[in-house]
Amino acid sequence: MATATPVEQREFFEYNLYEIPRPVTVKDNETKQIEFVSAHDVAAAKFFVYDGLGCRGGAYWCGFYGYARTDPSYGVASNPKVMVMLEFDTEEVDADLPRGRVRVYQEDVDGAALLIGEDTIDHTPQGERVRLYVGDAFDIVGERVQTDFRRPNDKRLEESFEITLRNHKDEAVEVRIVEHLFRWSDWRILEANADYTKMDSSTIEFRVRVPADGEKTVRYTVQYFWP
Repeated sequence: MATATPVEQREFFEYNLYEIPRPVTVKDNETKQIEFVSAHDVAAAKFFVYDGLGCRGGAYWCGFYGYARTDPSYGVASNPKVMVMLEFDTEEVDADLPRGRVRVYQEDVDGAALLIGEDTIDHTPQGERVRLYVGDAFDIVGERVQTDFRRPNDKRLEESFEITLRNHKDEAVEVRIVEHLFRWSDWRILEANADYTKMDSSTIEFRVRVPADGEKTVRYTVQYFWP
């Protein structure tokens, strides 16, 4: 069958309008989905993220709130879930994507398309990257433990953490460990047994490779200081 006329996109002030250049019949109490863009062979990367504080779920200790947090037990959490993420570039899609729900399917051995997860995105212009959280890994588990807490003086606070990842897959995986340094705005890493990247003013990220049917442990100590 001939491909239906695609939806036309045009700019209007600071908005995007999507126009359907053909009649569409919608019956009483019927919902109809209209395909507005189709793209093939778009490269997508899958990766794993471990956030021991569970900040994607909105935990209240995941940000800095303007004063020093000195309670030893504050933010000591151990979320076991390792998130599965997908990322792709809209440049390959050749379209701006409107805000909405994204469902991800994968073809099974019998050719059937099975739903593997869904997420929501904001309005995304062409050329930007889209990152989707599609669920939690079944066979990768994380554990986060506070191993030390010290107050050397009234202007210093030091604490140490141990993050362990256990991989029950039959292949090695890379996991991005995200740590939120939320107690105060001024901090420095005193020691760490793995390389890390400073993502923003209160977040660092370790990227570690966990062997097949094995585990990997990351340890670090952070110091907060204030006038």
